[in-house]
Amino acid sequence: MTISNVGIVGCGLMGHGIAQVASQGGCEVTVVEADADALEKGLKRIDGSIAKLVEKGKLTAEAAAGVRNRLHPSTRIQDLSNCDLVVEAIVENLDVKKKLFADLGKITKENCILASNTSSFPIGEMGDASGRPGKMVGLHFFNPVQLMQLVEVVRTPKTEEAAFAAAFEFGKRCGKTPVAAKDTPGFIVNRLLVPYLLEAIRMIERGDATPRDIDTAMRLGCNFPMGPVHLLDYVGLDTTQFIADGWEKRYPNESLFKVPGILKKLVAEKKMGRKSGRGFYEWEGDKPKA
Repeated sequence: MTISNVGIVGCGLMGHGIAQVASQGGCEVTVVEADADALEKGLKRIDGSIAKLVEKGKLTAEAAAGVRNRLHPSTRIQDLSNCDLVVEAIVENLDVKKKLFADLGKITKENCILASNTSSFPIGEMGDASGRPGKMVGLHFFNPVQLMQLVEVVRTPKTEEAAFAAAFEFGKRCGKTPVAAKDTPGFIVNRLLVPYLLEAIRMIERGDATPRDIDTAMRLGCNFPMGPVHLLDYVGLDTTQFIADGWEKRYPNESLFKVPGILKKLVAEKKMGRKSGRGFYEWEGDKPKA
């Protein structure tokens, strides 16, 4: 199963990056956004990213033109009918995603592989909604897509081996290092990362250590580039709560997924971290205050 024509639904933070790396890999890419202004904004992000690659000598002007020429913007989902692979990169709302995959199951050709870039929702449920669970995979790219080298390729018990293998090869074609994961909560990275972040919050809640001491300990003791509390603020406390809330609801007996009270309190107070200027730390732009 060869993937040559790729569709990307969503041209936002993740979608525009996936579209770019797929085009850089030589695929013809149809990028669909419901809103024309959002589509244009995403394409401008791609143009800016490509321009930086040319400036740094990582891409020739001729190659850059080829990348851009292989991108085909559209506001019509019907334009995905001839794709070999369609990757969903829309809002993190499971009901909205299921509706999209139900539509894609009717629009795309029979052997088209369907993929979600979700970081936390069950791939199998979206596959069932599509009506073709054997062709459903997860392709979880990381932000920023153009720079992060990993992609998690997720299979469900119903995923056909040929579909999984083709998706895995597509990850390589995009210049990424793919890893195989099963359809479990958070796959590999978030399944380890989110409980780690939540436990750091519990340590603060219990008074075991301060945020700065926790971050310093993990940076210097484990050689991590960023401590867990710093990372929580940087990503957004609301983002972590959103993931943990969903997991706790689905798996109420799993203690690792319990949402700490202090996290709920900070989010309720609109203290989201870097994006709001205050979370566990006070922020000045992209850096916490000393």
